[in-house]
Amino acid sequence: MTGADRPGHRAGVLAAGERVLLVDPKRRRYLVTLRPGAEFHSHAGYVPHDEIIGAEEGVTVRSTRGTRYVVLRPTLAEYVLKMPRGAQVIYPKDLGPILLLADVGPGIRILESGVGSGALSMTLLRAGAEVTGYELREDFAGRARANVEALLGREASARYRVELRDCYEGIDERELDRVVLDLPEPWRVVPHAEKALRPGGILVAYTPSIVQVTSLREALADSAFDLAETIEVLQRSWHVERAAVRPDHRMVAHTGFLTHARLLGG
Repeated sequence: MTGADRPGHRAGVLAAGERVLLVDPKRRRYLVTLRPGAEFHSHAGYVPHDEIIGAEEGVTVRSTRGTRYVVLRPTLAEYVLKMPRGAQVIYPKDLGPILLLADVGPGIRILESGVGSGALSMTLLRAGAEVTGYELREDFAGRARANVEALLGREASARYRVELRDCYEGIDERELDRVVLDLPEPWRVVPHAEKALRPGGILVAYTPSIVQVTSLREALADSAFDLAETIEVLQRSWHVERAAVRPDHRMVAHTGFLTHARLLGG
């Protein structure tokens, strides 16, 4: 079984084609795609991929200069932050709330517009959704498809279709369960989402600017959508070292606003 055949929740030996994390003693993480005959190079020497392929997750390998690396499969959050990308990704602290705000689960049909590098796509797919993406740039669409298959495998890719088109011009799909947007002007999609969603369907939009939120909320107020709400997620970690416990001096503060609403009438 190759890495591309493996499902999103994996166990067993590490296979060629999989992406893995190499974690060094200073907890620095390196994302590596396993290839027969290839090598991972760093300032600490190199590690042949063949020493990892066929081993169990959690194996420790040594570089040619003696540095130890623990080999793990990346979590979704780790993969999103380390994966190849061109567009700015939605950060993990916002991806989790989007799943809840959009009430995503197995079999849910979703139109996603602005797929970027695929961070949101793979989050929706791993929750079991069927995703159709609209993307203007062919390079972004191709990178999103590749990132999805590299982490989640072919089963998830079979539930993922990306079309090169402009969501502002319309949505062809009908009886959708959700519309999820990462676009500069999501208010322009509101009339199309009204036609594409089933009654009770949910629209969720990620917008960096409060000015965008204002325009979106005005469009929602003049539509068949209701129960609109806008939230912001802030993430603060804590320093915990024996009796020394305090908030960290740095935090992941504003990244974007999440606005969601339900279609109450067609």
